[in-house]
Amino acid sequence: MSYKPELLATASSLEELKRLMAAGADAFVIGESKYATRPAGEFTQEMIKAAVELAKPNGVRIYVLMNHLIDNASLADMPAYIAFLHEIGVDAIVFGDPAVLIAARTHAPGMDLHWNTEMTSTNYMTADYWGRRGATRYVLARELNMEQVVETKEHTNLEVQVQVHGMTNIYHSKRSLLHSYMDHQSEGGRLEGYEKELGLYLKEAERPDEQYPIYEDLSGTHIMSSDDICMLENLHELLDAKVDSLKIEGILKSVDYNEVVVRTYRRIIDTYMADPDNYEFQDEWLEPVAAVQDPDRELSFGFFYKEQVY
Repeated sequence: MSYKPELLATASSLEELKRLMAAGADAFVIGESKYATRPAGEFTQEMIKAAVELAKPNGVRIYVLMNHLIDNASLADMPAYIAFLHEIGVDAIVFGDPAVLIAARTHAPGMDLHWNTEMTSTNYMTADYWGRRGATRYVLARELNMEQVVETKEHTNLEVQVQVHGMTNIYHSKRSLLHSYMDHQSEGGRLEGYEKELGLYLKEAERPDEQYPIYEDLSGTHIMSSDDICMLENLHELLDAKVDSLKIEGILKSVDYNEVVVRTYRRIIDTYMADPDNYEFQDEWLEPVAAVQDPDRELSFGFFYKEQVY
């Protein structure tokens, strides 16, 4: 089979999904907070069904996040939820807990399963472990460098997914830390709402110029990176390695921003695929993204060129 990289995006709403699909996204990862950790937006079952109906005629794939920490209370409703996803034609489930995999074997036979724990997917032997148990894709930890990404791709038969753009999570707690802090500050007066839209952030005393977005939802409190990964200039290295899926993380970004980013990555992927041997990055291709980038957030290579991570 010839190599065809997937441009994967997130969506916070059906409207964003439509716009990013038109901009060139090949697939989307969506979900609802009952089973999903850090979805870009809340998708009810009705919205997931609508997303599939929008995507299928255009050859676009829909993946549903079930990467939450699964507790006993979640088990009762999970089989029916997975059966629903299978029935409406969802292309894959993104999971971290074996409970999801076990339920999917019975209630969604044949559905693709993408293993994603965000932090422990750091070697190809682990990829093969989950592959033998039914996983079809291995979502690499964002802390791996380029050498480790390439080596993993060379040593596994699973599809490999890598994040190429956007912010990353650097801390998660199941506790409602924002509510607890605000309750303390307001001397017991309960304050409501610490969702993504409020634009809250943390600062370190030693690095006051860096802002770390923080928000709270049903799965707890999330602190995000102060910079954004941007692999536009070196995307060809991942394409040379035949990485299967290139993810743009759009959480906490506007639809306008994400549309520009998806369109730019689409252009570069298509240019590379048209003539890989003679591909050369052009500096002006970065300009549309730089023009919409928050000046307080640096575009960086993340961990891709760091010597040692773990």
